[in-house]
Amino acid sequence: MAMTPVSQRPHGAPAVGSPRDRARLHFRLKTATQLGQGLDGYVIGGIGMAMTALTADLHLGTVAQGLVGASPLIGIFFGGPVFGWLADRFGRRPVFMVDMLIFLISSVAQFFVADGTQLFLIRLVMGLAIGGEYAVGAPLLSEYAPSKGRGRLLGSLEISWYVGYALATVVGALFAETDGGWRWSLSSGAVIAVVCLALRGGVPESARWLLSRGRTEEARTLIERYGIELDAEAELADSGERAGFRALFSRKHLRATVFAGTFWAALVLPYFAIGAFWSEVFEALNMGDNAVAALLVYAFTAVAGVTLGCLVVERIGRRKLLIPPFWITAVCLALVAMWPDVTPVVVGGFLFFIFLNAASSALTAVYPLEVFPTALRTTGVGFAAAISRVGAAIGTFLLPMGLEHVGPRFVLLVGAAVLALGGLVSHFLAPETTDMDLAHTARAGR
Repeated sequence: MAMTPVSQRPHGAPAVGSPRDRARLHFRLKTATQLGQGLDGYVIGGIGMAMTALTADLHLGTVAQGLVGASPLIGIFFGGPVFGWLADRFGRRPVFMVDMLIFLISSVAQFFVADGTQLFLIRLVMGLAIGGEYAVGAPLLSEYAPSKGRGRLLGSLEISWYVGYALATVVGALFAETDGGWRWSLSSGAVIAVVCLALRGGVPESARWLLSRGRTEEARTLIERYGIELDAEAELADSGERAGFRALFSRKHLRATVFAGTFWAALVLPYFAIGAFWSEVFEALNMGDNAVAALLVYAFTAVAGVTLGCLVVERIGRRKLLIPPFWITAVCLALVAMWPDVTPVVVGGFLFFIFLNAASSALTAVYPLEVFPTALRTTGVGFAAAISRVGAAIGTFLLPMGLEHVGPRFVLLVGAAVLALGGLVSHFLAPETTDMDLAHTARAGR
């Protein structure tokens, strides 16, 4: 991690931390956060391959399928704001540990479910933990990251998410022919949770959060030990910032709240809805009986897209990575809806949608935490995650019924409209925050 200029440290304290300490912290924090994001993707992605088998084993109807598919997204709606508020009130580190413990317990519990209601409730709890991960994981990493390269570092979390999603698809495919294999595939996330929990035990509290709470001596100790790059004067100037949910809707932060929630929701609603029921979408478009292969293509195209987004986010800036892809992906889904019988249009349209949507999704680990100040950061990120999952949960719940009653063309046109709305809102509200210190990025979005 980069060294902090003396003038930016509390009381001008010199950096005395050893390179080994900084490297060890960087490795632990980055790896623990990436594994957490990967586990989030693993939980969401695993249901796509398991849905057909568990539907038969647990005798689920259409409504029950939608509820099971949407349950983690519903959990995020509650977990994001609650854990975000807790992380702003009591610190990042406790939430960082507790949410992973929830992941571990609930992952194992999935193996023993006897009916759809139990699976729905367990995955609802997992959604609470995912909400906590969104609220604290990326913000904590960002609060230790240098300004230059922060977008690429945080964007790499989304690579982890998509890799987790793809890995869950592969694991699901491996267990697809095994009797009760969906139980093994869904509960296998416990292995990731154990490793992640062990890594998190050595992660300290955020120095920026300590400054925002006026605990300057504790913050100075961390800054000295790890040579943290931050503008301490600016952080201290914001230490009196009003926190809590009401502050999100104050004149000062309303723009950031609306932008973060809207762009995130518009990105993930079509992706989650189509991804969770890709087999059904594939069959509804009369694309044959290769739904498993198509789901693997879906997952790995997304990995390629988010990797590109991570690589270019610092080069082209946040706005250019977000706004043009919104419009292009909207056109892609609209084209598929208008010409569903033309195979090149369907394949090309979906591939472009998946690739560019995933590329922009790198910003879901960047923008939300940059537009809120430290005192309000995890509350704001948690709330934005909740709003994004409201849309995703609605889409995931309604998609199977939409396919049954109105057909895939209308469903795809709705997805295109959501993406166009995201592009419009982002055009007017998205700030450019590339290479700015976190203490200043929130001011750029007001």
